[in-house]
Formats: sequence, structure tokens, C-alpha cells
Amino acid sequence: MKIEAPGETKKDGGTGAAHWTPSGVARVLIVDDELSTRKLLMTMLGEAGVPCKVAACAEEGLMALETEPVDAVLCDLQMPGISGMAFLAEVRQRYRHLAFLMMTGVDDIRVGIEAMKKGADDYLVKPLQIEIVLASLERALEKKRLEREVENYRQHLEEMVKERTGQLETALWKVERGYEDTLEALGAAIDLRDSKTSGHSRRVTLYSTRIAKEMGVAEHELKTIAMGAWLHDIGKLAIPDAILLKPGALTEEEWIIMRSHAQLGFDLVKRIAFLADAAEIILTHHERCDGGGYPRGLRTADIPIGARIFAVADTVDAMTSDRPYRSALSFEEAHDEIRRGSGSHYDSRVTDAFLGIAIESWKEIRRSIDIPWSGFERVDGSYERSPNFGSRGN
Repeated sequence: MKIEAPGETKKDGGTGAAHWTPSGVARVLIVDDELSTRKLLMTMLGEAGVPCKVAACAEEGLMALETEPVDAVLCDLQMPGISGMAFLAEVRQRYRHLAFLMMTGVDDIRVGIEAMKKGADDYLVKPLQIEIVLASLERALEKKRLEREVENYRQHLEEMVKERTGQLETALWKVERGYEDTLEALGAAIDLRDSKTSGHSRRVTLYSTRIAKEMGVAEHELKTIAMGAWLHDIGKLAIPDAILLKPGALTEEEWIIMRSHAQLGFDLVKRIAFLADAAEIILTHHERCDGGGYPRGLRTADIPIGARIFAVADTVDAMTSDRPYRSALSFEEAHDEIRRGSGSHYDSRVTDAFLGIAIESWKEIRRSIDIPWSGFERVDGSYERSPNFGSRGN
């Protein structure tokens, strides 16, 4: 009777099924301090076609395992020096794929249970019978083979999951970047309508996200605020040029049309799933905390936090940008205006956050946008370099 050693699993390239390929006859290490037992086992196993190595103690057994690979170990329980149990623990730590059979002269089930708890695959009671030894050895090797197959399958499954996860993350990243590119294009389309207040959309986006970060806004809400600020004037794409680009003052009828851009922008993007939350900011970006804004005359609690943040950012940009009727004011003057309007025009929590940021920080953001190809944050909050765009302001 020949006992085959565990081999490697090979993957079938056509179907992905695994096939067991034995690498040869099992090699066995016998560890026993009794010479007669070693000789007996070598003779019995040799006649069965199983090649063997022998060691007179645990120390020799460990040296033998280091010098030549084996598939299974037959070890005596009671040995001088390192016991069979201690040897078992060492083998399991170093060579966990080896089959291990414990041999004992004590016919006590508790000894067998203890050995198997510590990692033995089976235990044999002396005097040994070749049929029992071979059957036990074959079961232990089969068990190890199955364990190896399960481990290989698990590793393959983990690698496959990791690969699929990476592919999914890449796909999601491409989709998100596609969204960002779409927003960039929409923002550019808005800006191209009027270049008198160049960079307005980008500046209010960066100002809004800076205030939101200061307030500790959650990441997902930060993106919503950024998208809402970036597209706040998208409704102006539907406003006639005669009104949008009129050099003089607007009539009351023209103001009604101009103010409709908030509702028009909301209607334009509300059905786009990833812009649904940002659409609320587009609708309410001209509301005021005292109820004096439009289109609904909402008060503080009813205005989305993103729109309340935008109101401060929009005022700061309007004051610090050149207009046809005046030159840009300083950030110090914008600070004073926001402070005066806190609690009436603007949410006091938002103004506290704005005023808590150093004026030099706002100047630096402004400079980063005004210099062509300078660094700026994308709509999603990541940092890169890009040319600036222009936009019509309030």
C-alpha cells in the first residue's frame, strides 16, 4: 500500500476548476527515543513503500525538518528532554501544513484529545499495527490536502475580491471625475456669459468650502456645498443676454426675470441624481436670514446651511472684486460688513466661522485664483493646477 504525499493545486485555465496533482509518495519523519520502535516503524512503512527518516529525540527531529522536507511526522509522546507535546507545538508553529500523528503507550482517550487540541491530526496507541498506522497516516495526509485546498481557495478568493474591489474603485473614481469634469464644463459655460467679474464661480466655491471646513461640515455635505456654490448661477444660462448683459440699471420687469434664475437653475439640475442636494443651494442662494431674500423669503432655520455659507462667501467676493461702478474693496472692509450683518443678513454661526479665519488666508485664496495656472481646489475638494474661468457676479 503506497501513501501519496499532498501536492499542489493547479488552476484549470479553461474552467477555473482545481485539480489535485500528487507529487509522489509521502515522506515520513519518525521521532522516538526507543530504537526498537524506530526500527519497527521504518521496516513496516518501508515495506508499504513509504520512505522514512528517523530521529531519536525532538531536537534531532527539528534538525531533520530543517535539512530535508517531509510530509508527515510520527512522534512519541513521552521522550526525555523536549516532550512530544512540546515538539508538536514547535512543529505546528513552524510547519503548520505537516501531518502529525502522536504515538503513546498509554491507552487513555484524554491523552489523545489533548494531543489533537494542540494540533495533532491523530494519535496511535502502542503496540503499533501497520494497518492502523497506514490508515491513520492516509487520513491525516488527506486532511492536510483538503486544508491546503481550502487555504488556496481562500487566498485566491481574497486576491479576486481585492482585484475586483480595485477595479470597482477605479471605475467609481472615473465616474466621479467625470462628474467633476461635467461641473467644470457647466461652470465654464456660466462664466463665458459674462467676463466682467472673472473667476466669481471659482472664488465663491473656494470661499464656501473654506468656511464649511472651519465649521466642521461632514465630507459628503462639503461636496454638496461646493457643487451648489459652483453652479449657483447656472439658471442665468436661461436669462436673455439683453437683460443679463445690460450695461445700465434693470427695470422692475427685468429684475423679475433676472431673479428667476434661482428657480430656473433649481429646475435645471434637481432631476440630476448627484446634484439633487446641490439644487437646494442653487434655489436658495439669494435667501437672507432676515427673510428679505428671494425667491421664497425664507428665514435662517429654513435656509439650507450650504446656502447660508454661500451668502457670506458671495458677499465677500462681491465686495473684493472690481465692478463697473467701483473698484474692489479690501478684505478688511468685507470683514467689517460681514460682522455688521451677523444675525440679520447672515447666519451668526457662519459669520463666526468666517471671522475666525485670518484675513491673510482669504487673500491667499484670492491670489491663487487670480494668477493663471496657479493651484486651486477642485469642486470635490482635491488640489490641482488649472487656468481660471470667469463669471458674472450677483
